[in-house]
Formats: sequence, structure tokens, C-alpha cells
Amino acid sequence: MVFQPKTLDFTLSPFTGLTRESWIEAGEYLLTGIFKNLKSIHDPIVMPRKETEVTYPHKNASEAQLKVERKAEIFEGLARSFFLAAPLIHDNPELTICNYKIRDYYKEQVLRACTKGDSNSVGSYEEQLELAESKDPFRTFQQTVETCALVVCLWSSKAEIWDTYTKEEKDIIAGFLTSYAHASTVPQNWRLFNMLDMAFLYSEGYPIDEDIMRDHGQAILNFYAGDGWYRDGHSFDYYSCWAFNVYTPIWNLWYGYEKEPYLAKKFEENSNKLMETYGDFFDRDGFTNMWGRSNIYRNAATSAFDGNMLLKGSTADPGRARRIASGSLLQFLTREDFLFEGIPTLGFYGQFTPLVQGYSCAESPFWLGKAFLCLHLPAGHPFWTAKENNGTWDKLKEREIKETVLNGPALYFTNHEANGETILRTGKVVRNCGDEHGMWNYSKLCFNTKYPWESAPSKAVEAQQYVLEDITTGVYQKANVTFWHGEKEGILYRRQYFNYEISKECTWIQAVNLADFPVAHGIVRADKLKLHRRPVSMTLGAYGFPDNGTEIIQLEKGNAKAIILKGHDFTGREKQLAMTLYDGWDEIGLLHSEGTNPDSEKSIVVYGKLTSRKQYGYEPYIMISQVITKESLEDFTDDELFPIASVEYTDKEKCGGYGPVTLLMKDGSHKVIEFEGIEGNLQL
Repeated sequence: MVFQPKTLDFTLSPFTGLTRESWIEAGEYLLTGIFKNLKSIHDPIVMPRKETEVTYPHKNASEAQLKVERKAEIFEGLARSFFLAAPLIHDNPELTICNYKIRDYYKEQVLRACTKGDSNSVGSYEEQLELAESKDPFRTFQQTVETCALVVCLWSSKAEIWDTYTKEEKDIIAGFLTSYAHASTVPQNWRLFNMLDMAFLYSEGYPIDEDIMRDHGQAILNFYAGDGWYRDGHSFDYYSCWAFNVYTPIWNLWYGYEKEPYLAKKFEENSNKLMETYGDFFDRDGFTNMWGRSNIYRNAATSAFDGNMLLKGSTADPGRARRIASGSLLQFLTREDFLFEGIPTLGFYGQFTPLVQGYSCAESPFWLGKAFLCLHLPAGHPFWTAKENNGTWDKLKEREIKETVLNGPALYFTNHEANGETILRTGKVVRNCGDEHGMWNYSKLCFNTKYPWESAPSKAVEAQQYVLEDITTGVYQKANVTFWHGEKEGILYRRQYFNYEISKECTWIQAVNLADFPVAHGIVRADKLKLHRRPVSMTLGAYGFPDNGTEIIQLEKGNAKAIILKGHDFTGREKQLAMTLYDGWDEIGLLHSEGTNPDSEKSIVVYGKLTSRKQYGYEPYIMISQVITKESLEDFTDDELFPIASVEYTDKEKCGGYGPVTLLMKDGSHKVIEFEGIEGNLQL
């Protein structure tokens, strides 16, 4: 059964109707799914598991590793569900669900998890090393991640749980936390987990190593790339938002403002910088885009707003923040396929294994509970009392597009008034050859809030990706590295390499120079092949389209070909997609697929195909295409489907081998594509 809020107020919340009481109801809805699966108040939170091939406990793991993973799973279930429970316990200490008093459950289970020898103990760092039969002092364990969730939740329910422990019980928990706080960690966002563990211990009067704290803090600051975004390892994704920009404000409160004012000031400035544009990362309905790894955390991406509101100098717009947080909450909780036996699936909507990482378990999706930390804000806080507003979307004129270019993290997102969608285009992407999951998460040409990315429907065709076939060998290649050049006169320039390996000379690797720009309903591409000359063919797919009964229309006009799809998504929402091909393409086609789309079991990918390029010869280099979408079945106009009046080339053969290429648009505008010169400013 989907979530149906009982409390609605469309005066205060004209877009979603959700209030603070609605959020409490949503939290209780999710906790009910958890506690109905427990047989006893003494049981750990180990939930039903629908996926068993990718996630842990891994069926082919050694016995020692399985012991480690089972303890990690117990801790994930406890700590991440605590994200949901802690603010509800603080709001209502007598909260009872499925005949379990929730405060009593978490008070008991937290202590047991930290107590050596208890059947529900999750093991100190030293105990885990012994259990893993490892002598590696730099080994890391999942428990480090969950200790951070634990201290955040002990803080948000401090009076109801932490303060009710005896001194001896607090010492047991503190000793457990200390073992992970000062131990080895992964050198990216994980440093924040150690920092918060130490900050909590410090705030409660326990000793910490301040040099280790300072080392973590300086490292975190140096991941900052600008525009409010941090680089997580070598990637940009939502970890910048649900880790860096949530945990640094909490750290400021507990430790930074007092002990490290320089770092605290920088973390606050960075969070406020994010707030300048982060609202436009979501669409008109507040939907979260499916992008980057760990998409099973869903609306946790909205927790950055709450993090900002903890700062002394917060600049977030509370009415906009709540509108987005509530919109994204409804994006997921109103789906029939969201839960499996009461628990959020390992997917974006329903179960979708292609996006799942091996570091996850059945309880991992409860990271989305981080969005519920907003409930620690009291009822009188502006986040709850301000009237919902839709920010940019309230200001856009008909068919207007707002463009946001962030060169630091290489993000370019556009808000399209005509369909209410937000389209993200990214750069600075590096994945290993063969890492299909990584390419789906990061290397799509476009990420659309209403068209979650589709995994490979075939070796030859991918949604929103180029696939190149070496005709000589029959080997298919995919773009695993994307360099960022940036925006120039309304055009975004990037370069993608196929099967890029650092050991190979770049000029020997197949590549495509990307140039694209937004139109009212989507994106127009005028990309250029940059080939090490071997006979090749190439395809380019549109977004994956949910196929729940689809009308297919094919049109031609001059040298342009288009296919239009009309139908509905899983929820019954009307949808329409059109792909138009111009110069450089030989064919337009359709590919039907099953099990590759996060929204619906069946899907369709419209694609263009370039049938062959010879080993040598001066042939068309420029490939012009368009993908547009609409959240209704109302027909696209002729000018929307075929927006280009003419194309002007510099070279006589009209191949686009050199010189500017000018696209004259039917609305009177023109776009000049010029790749010469981008070589000197390609960024990773």
C-alpha cells in the first residue's frame, strides 16, 4: 500500500499539501514496514531481501567474510532505521508501532550493538579485524559508516535515549565509538564519519586525538571543487550533498565553531554556495534525478537543505527547501513498487538490480531516512512555517529555460518550463573500461528527472550514450571517460573517449567531441567524430521510454527523420518522447527491451545509427540530433519536432571536418558550433 498522508494543508503547502505532521506520518509509515518484520523487540533489524546476486551478505564469501558482513548488516539496519526513528522519538517519546515502544527498542539495541559478547554486537574495530582474520591495520569496515549515523541519531534523540543511559552504559558506547573514530578510514567522504564520531565524543566529555581530527578536516576541505560541491574520490555525485553538506554543518555545531573556526567558516561558506543553485537541481515537482552511485538512497539528496539550516548563517530558502523535500518524498513513497514486504527496494523505484552496488545490503536504502532529519527542526522553525514556493519554476516565462553552469564540479543543468523537467549534463567522469554500472551512473549524455537512466537493452544500443562498433573486430566500445570544456555562447562542449586507458596514446583511442544546447522541451546535439581511423559504426539512444502500451509515430521532413512515442509511465502519468535525426545519421530505429528500465518492466529506446565510416576518407563528421519530451500526450508542433531550418558548414563538402558549423533555427536564432580550440582546456 502506498503512503497516503492523513494531514494535508494546501494553504501552507500549495504544491504538495505536506506539513510537519505529514512527515511524521511518513516516518511512521516506513517504520511500520520495519517493525512488522520483527518477531521480538529483542531482534535486530535484518529485513527481507529481494536481491541476492549483488548485495551483501555475499553468497560466495568466505566464512570469515560472512561473519564480518552479517555484523555489518545488523548495524546498517539499526543505524539507518534510527535516522527515521530518532526525530520521531524526540517528538513523541511514547511512540508505539506494531506494539513495540520505539524508544525502548532503540535504547536496548544501541547498547547491545556496542557491547562485546552480546548476540547483537556489531563488533569494535579491533574485534572486526580479528573476526576477518586480518592483520591489515589499514583495513576498513562498514561499521565506520554506521557509527556516524548512530551519533547523529543519539544527538537528535539525546534527551530521550542518550541521557537516560547510566555512566557505565555511556562508557561502553563511547569505547565502541572511539575504536572506529580513531581507526583507519577510506580517504574520501568516510573521513566525515570519523570526524563526527570524534566530535560527538568530544561534546560528551570523552578524550579524542585532535591532530587526527584536524587532519581529517583539512582533507575534507581540500575535496572542495567550488559552487558548493565536493569531489568524492574522483567522482561528483550526491555524496557531496547527503554527506559533505550534511555532516560538515553538524560537525560545526559539535566541534568546528568552537575548536576549528577557520574550517567551520569554510564549511559554512561552501554549504551556502550550494544553496545558491541546489534548488534548481530538482524539477518542478521536486523530483530527484537518478544520477551517480547509491541511487537506492533516493530522496536523501534533499537532506542538504536541512544541513544548511543548522548553520549559524544559513541562507537556504525554507519554503523552497520544504517544497523540494516534500516533492521528492512523494516521488518515491507514492509508488506501488517502492516497497518489498514493507521495506524500500534495492532500486530507484521498484527493484532495479543494474543500479545496485556490492557494498549495499537489504537495509541500506534506509539512508533515505536522512531526509527525515528535518523533523529535528521544531514545529515553529521556518522550514515548517514558511509557505511552499517553487523558486525558479514560479518565475520562468512560457517555454523559458534556466541554465546553470557549474565549472568546478562540471555540472550543467537546465530547468525547462515547457515540460517541468530538469536535465543534467556532466563532465569530469573517469570509469574503468568495462565498468558498465559506473558508465550508467555517470557517463550518460543527459540525466532527466522524469526519465531515469536505462541500463543496456543490447550491446549495440544504450539510452543517452554513444556505442561504437569496431567493424573489423566486432567489438563494441562505450565512453568511459568524459572531459569537460565548459559552456561557450550557449553551447556545452565536452569530449568522450571510448575504452580509454591511461596507458594508451590518446590519439589512438576513438572519441567524440560533444556540443549540445537546450531547447524548450529538451536538448539538441551537434557532435563530431574524432576517430583513430578504423572502419566503425555507431549508435546513439534517446532516453529509455516506459512501455505500458505505446503509440509509435514516424515522420520525415526533408533530410530529417523523427520517431515519436506516446504512452504512460508505471504510475499512469502521460509521457511523450521524440527523437529527430539530421545530418550524419543513416538510420533511425526502435529497440524494445525488458528489465532495463527503472520505471517500467518494458521499455523502448529510439536510436540513431551511423552504419559505417571507412578506415580513411573525408566523410561526414558532424552528427546532429534532438531528443525532446513532454509530460502530456498533446502533439508536438512541427517546429518542435523539426526545429532546424538549415545547417551551414565551413568546408565545401559539408562534412564538418573543419571550421564552424552554424545551425539556423526556425525561431530565428542560430547556434555556432566550433570545436577548434577546445583541446587546450579539457578538464578531468
